[in-house]
Amino acid sequence: MADTVQATGPILVLNGPNLNMLGTRQPQVYGSDTLDDVIALCERTAARFGREVVAFQSNHEGALIDRIHAARGEVSAIVINPGGLTHTSVALRDALVIPEVPIVEVHISNVHAREEFRHHSFVSPIAVAVVAGMGIQGYAAAIEFLALA
Repeated sequence: MADTVQATGPILVLNGPNLNMLGTRQPQVYGSDTLDDVIALCERTAARFGREVVAFQSNHEGALIDRIHAARGEVSAIVINPGGLTHTSVALRDALVIPEVPIVEVHISNVHAREEFRHHSFVSPIAVAVVAGMGIQGYAAAIEFLALA
């Protein structure tokens, strides 16, 4: 069960729809780093604190929900960039409370400086922290925050 996971357990890094296209999709908004670069940064950051990262990306809401369900009792925290599902998915939000671990929501761009529809998040109210607008360094900030919590 989730309450048996030690604080030093792996951190699950989840990336939602279209994040597999980092580096080529709107580089003026999201930069030129790839998803592989993001995961490598997360792994390096976690290793500095003696932690491990487990990474998963999907363009499918159901696959993300299935991975969150599987995380219960296996991970100590979740870092998630839900992509467009941030603003639309109650189902993803509901799944994120199931593992009963701290969640940090990450966005590469500053969603609050973009289109109005991006200003609402279904994830933020259940997250212990939200990082937006720091580029991929936001993932490192999230990992460090969780490792020191």
